[in-house]
Amino acid sequence: MLRNVCVGLVLLVLGYAGAGLIGGAIPTNTSWREPADGVRIQVSSNGVHTGLIVPLVAAGVDWRDLIRPEDLADPLYANYPAITIGWGERAFYLETPTWADVKPLTVLAAALGTDSVVAHVDHLPWPTPDPDSRVITLRPQEYRRLAAFIRASFAPRGWHRTGYFRNDAFYAARGRYSALRTCNAWTGDALRYAGVRVGAWTPFPTTVMQWFKT
Repeated sequence: MLRNVCVGLVLLVLGYAGAGLIGGAIPTNTSWREPADGVRIQVSSNGVHTGLIVPLVAAGVDWRDLIRPEDLADPLYANYPAITIGWGERAFYLETPTWADVKPLTVLAAALGTDSVVAHVDHLPWPTPDPDSRVITLRPQEYRRLAAFIRASFAPRGWHRTGYFRNDAFYAARGRYSALRTCNAWTGDALRYAGVRVGAWTPFPTTVMQWFKT
């Protein structure tokens, strides 16, 4: 009996991984081509979570009404010109800044589904591209659609707390997290809503990052 359960769990995990890789390889917005000029953003990954690096102010979008200096452990970091925004399950995000912090029970609880979600925001200088990030140029209207999607993911101003360091914070968010809608799927959804060519379902970091050149 125990052996059958273990075999079933292994097959479930392998099936999920295979489905995610296939979903991440199916293109959407196939006619999209990156413009020569526009608003530069980045997609970043720390191996667990992906996020979107956007200008603090650009193309008529100003994040300072939503993300405030007093939310940080050190408000001076709010003067930086860029922010990274991610979305995810509250316990998983708060407790797993790296793979070394991942706990199986936390992953299982998140995978089963929960409405307890947060947005994570880092304030930072505009980063130099590296193997863990990709630069994308968006048309102003595409960037405004991206910003609208991100804003809609934040709950009305309420619960928030400082983050891992002195330059980041967590905010109450909207949505439901599950194995089908992970933090990386949210990143893909945001880019897809903006009109960018990206996979149909992007549950893993690699299924997001593979669409953009280093």
